[in-house]
Amino acid sequence: MIFFNTVESILSIVLIIIIGYIFTAKGWFDEKTGKMFSRIIMNVALPSYMIWNLMSTFSKELLLQLAPGLVVPFTSIIVCFVVGHVVSKLLHIASDRQGTFRSMFSLSNTIFIGLPVNLALFGETSIPFVLLYYIANTTLFWTVGVSGISNDGMSGRDQVSYIEVLKQIFSPPLLGFSIAIVFIVIGVSLPRFILDTCKYLGNLTTPLSMLFIGIAIYGVKLKNIKLSKDMVAVIFGRFIAAPIIVIGITYILPLPLLMKKVFIIQAALPVMTLTAVIAKSHQADAEYAAVMTTVTTIAAIITIPVYMLIFQYYF
Repeated sequence: MIFFNTVESILSIVLIIIIGYIFTAKGWFDEKTGKMFSRIIMNVALPSYMIWNLMSTFSKELLLQLAPGLVVPFTSIIVCFVVGHVVSKLLHIASDRQGTFRSMFSLSNTIFIGLPVNLALFGETSIPFVLLYYIANTTLFWTVGVSGISNDGMSGRDQVSYIEVLKQIFSPPLLGFSIAIVFIVIGVSLPRFILDTCKYLGNLTTPLSMLFIGIAIYGVKLKNIKLSKDMVAVIFGRFIAAPIIVIGITYILPLPLLMKKVFIIQAALPVMTLTAVIAKSHQADAEYAAVMTTVTTIAAIITIPVYMLIFQYYF
């Protein structure tokens, strides 16, 4: 039962990607559509999602109560970034892909796939721990991750000012995330109609992101995609390196068993779907990110049940 719940959670994501691909093949979507989706996601849907998700889930008390647990995801992801940096140098990853590679190696799809998967595996009691990992993952994605991806887009171009770099890092989604955290801490409650508006707009994030990936993948000649060192390394980072780092850290710290399991699953998830969107918005290699997102999403159908078997016998 657990196996089928896990597979169904991931297949729904894959199906929307396929729909985006088919619609592009039929001429309903094109590159301009992809750019439009990217703008809506970045400037409207995702900032709204950040505000609604955090402010409807966390209270100041819950945020402070769970705060010590943030040590694990923050530490593990930073360590994974260091490992990814070393791997990118050892494998001589192209300079215009290094930031994107390190982001994909280190950061996971904690909400679009992580939330439904953890709900299927552990139930609603897992949600606070899911969102705890999500806070660390999101913070590091919109700072370290986006900074690296934007550097890919700048590769080979004239030097840009620090002001331009800061504008790229402090994007609307990160501002939405920061505003929500500040409101929670100081005790500000938004009117219900504003939260509902943010919810409806935020719900566009997942389907538009998946459709965007389908559009991006259509632009890639799938028959020319071959197993490469980049692909193997990202798969290694997502499903082996990241969860092993979390296992090592949680083995040392006295954390609740459910928190440990959720953190391990969150670390062993596919590449963030937004990586391709960000790569597109910064003129980096969006096709590369889209392909890796799809490959790791399909691979997760196998790897996540494997980790559940490990939990059954060793936790």
